[in-house]
Amino acid sequence: MLTLENIDVYYGAIHALRGVSLTVNQGEVVTLIGANGAGKSTTLRAVTGLLTPRKGRVLFEGDDITGIAAHKLVARGISMSPEGRGVFANLTVLENLEMGAYLRKNKADIASDMERGLTLFPRLKERIKQKAGTLSGGEQQMLAMARALMSRPKLLLLDEPSLGLAPLVCQTIFATIDDIKATGTTVLLVEQNANAALKHSDRGYVLETGAVILEGAAADVAADPRVREAYLGE
Repeated sequence: MLTLENIDVYYGAIHALRGVSLTVNQGEVVTLIGANGAGKSTTLRAVTGLLTPRKGRVLFEGDDITGIAAHKLVARGISMSPEGRGVFANLTVLENLEMGAYLRKNKADIASDMERGLTLFPRLKERIKQKAGTLSGGEQQMLAMARALMSRPKLLLLDEPSLGLAPLVCQTIFATIDDIKATGTTVLLVEQNANAALKHSDRGYVLETGAVILEGAAADVAADPRVREAYLGE
């Protein structure tokens, strides 16, 4: 579904991604792990059109989408729940979800997906008329994910969904990722909680200073001594 071919990304003179190549197959959950500043979020931003690689290509369903504007990629089936959640604080939960469906016209389909989101995250149903800025961190994360799903993406990008959340809330978030996969949505996940992320993924990639240093089945990546020492605290 998604292929990155040797992409290089720069922030000014800073070489943030160095020849990154990866693939995400339809129906998979694939995790990117790495230290702060390794290039994980930059990779997602390159996929979504928020950054344009200076070199290399981004392919989605076989088409070259390198440099295509972000809003056009949403229409093609790519959606992201960003790091820091990015909810519209002054809008209600319902209005945030409606914003996620901004490009869609079929009201029956939108209503069906709204119900799906509220089934995935029952807490949001209880707070449907509440301003998003008054929600807890965990509830805002649930809202960001539900809003991203409202565009009915083929590929969902999740950037640090468990960051700063209590362990119990993290369990809910990861269980929901399993549910999202079960409905047929493909997921590319960036996550600092490497242990949990790899348990809920099919495959994993490890980024270090902007380059892929390790890739493989999630269980193999989790078992690698370098990963255990650097990211799993062993």
